[in-house]
Amino acid sequence: MSKFNIKSITRENIKKLKPYQAKEIPSLIKLDANESPFPVKLSEIVSGVDIPLNRYPDPEAKELKRAISKRFQVRPESIMVGNGSDELIYYLILTFGGPVLYPVPTFSMYGIIAQSVGVETVESKLDREFDIQEEDFLNLIRLKKPSLIFLSTPNNPTGNTFSAEKILKIIDVARKSNSLVIIDEAYVPFCSHKGFLPFLKDFENLLILRTLSKIGLAGLRLGYLIGDEKILNEVSKVRLPYNVDSLTQYIATYALKDFYSKIKKFIAEITKERDRMLRELSTFKELTVYPSEANFILFKSRRTNQIYEKLLKEGILIRNMSPLIKNALRVTIGTKEENSQFIETIKSILRKRI
Repeated sequence: MSKFNIKSITRENIKKLKPYQAKEIPSLIKLDANESPFPVKLSEIVSGVDIPLNRYPDPEAKELKRAISKRFQVRPESIMVGNGSDELIYYLILTFGGPVLYPVPTFSMYGIIAQSVGVETVESKLDREFDIQEEDFLNLIRLKKPSLIFLSTPNNPTGNTFSAEKILKIIDVARKSNSLVIIDEAYVPFCSHKGFLPFLKDFENLLILRTLSKIGLAGLRLGYLIGDEKILNEVSKVRLPYNVDSLTQYIATYALKDFYSKIKKFIAEITKERDRMLRELSTFKELTVYPSEANFILFKSRRTNQIYEKLLKEGILIRNMSPLIKNALRVTIGTKEENSQFIETIKSILRKRI
């Protein structure tokens, strides 16, 4: 009797994929996942609230959309919510196909999701300052005529914003090629720039992607897409029914309304600590530290792996980015105490000359 062979029915593009690794590594200080360090207790939000879990959630998330609408001054009809930004990226690629164009290095899920649904990916390498190489990028738009273009700004994992002038030129050229541009603004709350929401009225091929994950509510998995209603109507055709559950809708709505003043305090503290961390890390001659507009900092060392392992032994977990960017490490901004402990530990490590 022949053995069952799962590979024989697995699609070829899936065979070539490597699953996204979200590993849980035990540590005392967790500075690896770009989460907020400030805990938000469920009891602060849902205490005494009765949500009928025997009923399906609102399929259109009307209250949540109204909260997003009021917070960011956009029409509720121009909003789609999803189970994290990842789900919305998946729906976009499923709806419009490829090619899918994005700069590298950037958020890995653009490429992973595109490959998982079997569409072509096109990558444009960032320059030495991690900005878009304009001529190369525009040539790829004209040559490949991508259905979708993803731009993460501030960019993960580099932390910098792309040139606004370059982005606007990309959107304009993309419009002539009938390409959609999705600007992923997951880290805009920490940025000195306000983002590209004001440009939605000027470019019908522009979409803005945001999330609550980075500002204190990563456990909710709530992302939202803002753009032209005609585009969202097409994406709605592949959206799974009841994709955002009742608890998430309620908590996210509350967070955007009554809880948002506290979230803004978290953001202010994180940006203050980020700037302190940038100053402190820049004093170490052995490190090359890159400016950041996000809630994390990218830095390089010739001894990346050793620094990573030594920090881990001391109970501090950061992200080793060297498989993606040579000799690079990424540290998420934690609490003031956590950041100070990180600085003192890395100072000790460098002093010992591993």
